[in-house]
Amino acid sequence: MSLTLRGRPIRFSLKWLKPPPSPPDGSMTLFEHLRELRYRLVVAVLALFIGTLVCWFFRESLLDLLQRPYSVGVNALKAKYPETNPILYNPGITSPFTLALKVSGVAGGVLTSPIWLYQLWAFIVPGLLAKEKKWSLIFIGTATPLFLAGVVVGYIVVPKGITVLLGFTKSGVANLQSFPDFMSFLLRIMIVFGIAFLIPLIVLMLNIVGVVKAKHLSKYRSYVIFGCFVFGAVATPSTDPFSMLALAAPMAVLFVAAEVIAHILDRSRARKAVAGTLVAAGGIEGDSALRELSDPDPDEPEPRP
Repeated sequence: MSLTLRGRPIRFSLKWLKPPPSPPDGSMTLFEHLRELRYRLVVAVLALFIGTLVCWFFRESLLDLLQRPYSVGVNALKAKYPETNPILYNPGITSPFTLALKVSGVAGGVLTSPIWLYQLWAFIVPGLLAKEKKWSLIFIGTATPLFLAGVVVGYIVVPKGITVLLGFTKSGVANLQSFPDFMSFLLRIMIVFGIAFLIPLIVLMLNIVGVVKAKHLSKYRSYVIFGCFVFGAVATPSTDPFSMLALAAPMAVLFVAAEVIAHILDRSRARKAVAGTLVAAGGIEGDSALRELSDPDPDEPEPRP
């Protein structure tokens, strides 16, 4: 028995799972772009939903993993001040559910990041040139491990910050920490560290597209490195130098590496520009010195047959 709606049969089709055809030259009409965007969004949202659903079954393990920095920081604090007793609590009836849902959603987004990043790439790539496609793939392939490295560094640094911040609690005062607020704080720190590790890569990509020159990076290198350490001191939650160095030192090293690569790329572009100028000028015909060498000497006698 087939389903009908107002006398019309309802047919179920899985054709929408196939990407819409893309013309070889990448040109599309407005409606074709909208159809492509709808398909990419549907696949990305479906992947996020499935990833969140999978992570929901591991929510207890994920919560324990994210709670570990707090436990490490509190244990270090109790070793110095045994009378302190910070306590995590949920501020409402719905807080445990919303917190588990939030953590599952974030973990699902990380788990399915290759899928939705590919959908973003596949939507943009038809309008790119071959060279732009190559640099875009390099950017995506480099940005992902750099961001994850920053997230891991942030996760490692947070316990020290918790110990320092909770150490300001006055003696005899109970310290009650909202579990959802702590999770928001932890995720925010990890995301800040991840984005900070991407800044040198963004600077390098700006050099590749011609917005920033390598000589400008060299000129302002000392100011940028100083800014990295200032940013590390402000962004890290603790006051110890280790946490600041954990963020500032990799940023400074990555910036210097980006500057070196920018110098190499600028020199390569300069050589190609000089070669192109000689070709455009006509080779020997455009070079007066070579033309004089190639012209016959009027005083030299002509060879006899």
